[in-house]
Amino acid sequence: MKNRGVNSVTYGPWLVGLGAALWGTESAWRIPLNNLFDADVIVFWEHVLILLMFLPLLVSRVGEIRKIDARTWVYLTLSGFAGSAVGTIFFTLALKYGNPTVVNVVLNIQPVISTMGAFLLFGDRLALRFFLYAGIAILAGIFVSVSHPTLIGESFERAGLNRGTGYALVCALFWGLATVAGRGVMTGMSLRLASSLRIVVGLTCMTLILLAYGKLHGATLWPVAAQAHATKAIIWLVLLASISGCIPLLIYFEGLRLTRASTAGYFEMMQTLAAVCITWGFFRASLHLHQVVAAFVLIAAVAMVHHVQQQVEPHR
Repeated sequence: MKNRGVNSVTYGPWLVGLGAALWGTESAWRIPLNNLFDADVIVFWEHVLILLMFLPLLVSRVGEIRKIDARTWVYLTLSGFAGSAVGTIFFTLALKYGNPTVVNVVLNIQPVISTMGAFLLFGDRLALRFFLYAGIAILAGIFVSVSHPTLIGESFERAGLNRGTGYALVCALFWGLATVAGRGVMTGMSLRLASSLRIVVGLTCMTLILLAYGKLHGATLWPVAAQAHATKAIIWLVLLASISGCIPLLIYFEGLRLTRASTAGYFEMMQTLAAVCITWGFFRASLHLHQVVAAFVLIAAVAMVHHVQQQVEPHR
């Protein structure tokens, strides 16, 4: 037992980091896919492929579905709608209309949102220094988003604020809410079933969204641009669903099972590192010096939010 504990401490956090880093690779596939599909269509195909990959997990746990209570279904529906469907649409739009590096850094504000959500919904305690570090994170997020801060008095557009930044903030809001709802889901069902059913809910939401916008037909689901680059489209979609989808999900939660929450929070920052390496290194989405400094301040502030909250949350 002692060796098992030592091994958990040794590789558990690195599994969390590996899973988070693989999540961070999704920009590599979403950015080129934005040239072939509408954002909501990309998310639809992503859910179709992930569900196919998760089907064995879902089938093996199907007997547990009848034991799910109404409260857990509500949390699951909110998690699938806000996080898996709508939040991912806004993330895809943010990458399309904004600086991808800025988008991925700004999304680090999400833990602040989820902490506030847990306070409002579950009555979680907030540390005395929460608002200090949350305020620093928000200010740093503003400076990351603005390319030319000296021009912000003239106009947001000249300062560099654009739709991409707005979409990223909306995405952070939805993903933060989904994190809170996911906590409610995990109290009522197993991890494998929750992961699978969230994709089912997400796919259902995406199908309804496409139906409402009149996009559930061949001309939109597989447009001319995708037909002209069919092989690339298929490969990018499969990589998005596997390398950046179901595989990191399984690795991350296995690592989380073996890792203290206070430690896992810091290893989750690997997602930002991987994303910035891709968007800056491969897509040349660079940052100004003040944005780089603000990015480090933002990440440090969010890490401190996580740290101080761990001191007031009950140990599990």
